[in-house]
Amino acid sequence: MIEHSKVELTKADFASDQMVKWCPGCGDHGILAAVEGIFPKIGYKKENYCVVSGIGCSSRFPYYVNTYGFHGIHGRPAAIATGVKMANPGLSVWVVAGDGDSTAIGGNHFMHVIRRNMDINLMMFNNRIYGLTKGQYSPTTKQGQITKTSPFGVLDYQLNPGELVMGVRGTFFARAVDVQTKQLQNVCDRMAAHDGCAVVEVLQNCVIFNNGAHKEVTDKETRDDNQLWVEHGKPMIFGKNKDKGLILKGRKFEVVTIGENGIKEEDIFVHDETTEDTGIHIMLAQMRPPEYPMVFGVIRAVRKLTYNNMFIAQQYEQMQNAKIQCVDDLLNSGETWEIK
Repeated sequence: MIEHSKVELTKADFASDQMVKWCPGCGDHGILAAVEGIFPKIGYKKENYCVVSGIGCSSRFPYYVNTYGFHGIHGRPAAIATGVKMANPGLSVWVVAGDGDSTAIGGNHFMHVIRRNMDINLMMFNNRIYGLTKGQYSPTTKQGQITKTSPFGVLDYQLNPGELVMGVRGTFFARAVDVQTKQLQNVCDRMAAHDGCAVVEVLQNCVIFNNGAHKEVTDKETRDDNQLWVEHGKPMIFGKNKDKGLILKGRKFEVVTIGENGIKEEDIFVHDETTEDTGIHIMLAQMRPPEYPMVFGVIRAVRKLTYNNMFIAQQYEQMQNAKIQCVDDLLNSGETWEIK
């Protein structure tokens, strides 16, 4: 990781002069506010940030933050961000993409940037629909849902982004909610500090084409019982009265109530975000109501060499051992002759 001298900036320094053209009530507004609040805490100069996007409502993001940015084409922001980071390793590179942009047309790039462990921050806005193109179903849309392109119901099996990240042995995965700004900022803070490819799935509500897509875990009446916010080294306790928890029985989690059937707080499973084994992390990423709560916060954060740092080390090693160190060495190498 390249060190930067810290500068004092405020949230206002990162606010763009462009009109924000998202629908009133769109969850993107809350995500933008969270990111504008995180950038000053990181402490880099504005020119040390680069925000990259593809196509979609979320992909207007580079216009709305006062940093360098790149508005790419559909499904390609991860590939563009890879090039940006390789060309200028000193930049803090942030990718903003939707669920369709990431997991459909961009699924290959999304998968490989995680597998390579490029040192970038990837925020996936998951509203389970294509919003900009007016309501087609995406890979994360629920099976059976009626949409503009599935008038008789979606037949596809629903894709879980967390499972995909774990499947390619990603080093960082977290989940947050667009309107729960404090928790979202905490997750973004952790993401920014991670050395490697950090993926955050933000459950985002599209008020026009898929309103209430996440209501089972975001409605105020039910969210306390349906959200489990994990913290490293702490027991997995949740519920409105903080009396529910998870215990591991064999190879499966079970929801229990503290105080019932002899269950004590010390029986609750303790979260370990740093374990290299993806098994527990996959189970946590899979959980859904009504059987389980949905898991939020940092689910996985492991240390692993980044692709860009390995590339720099490889370049340095080859330069040190190369017989040709400059153009003069090149011109005088091999067989030479004079023309008289």
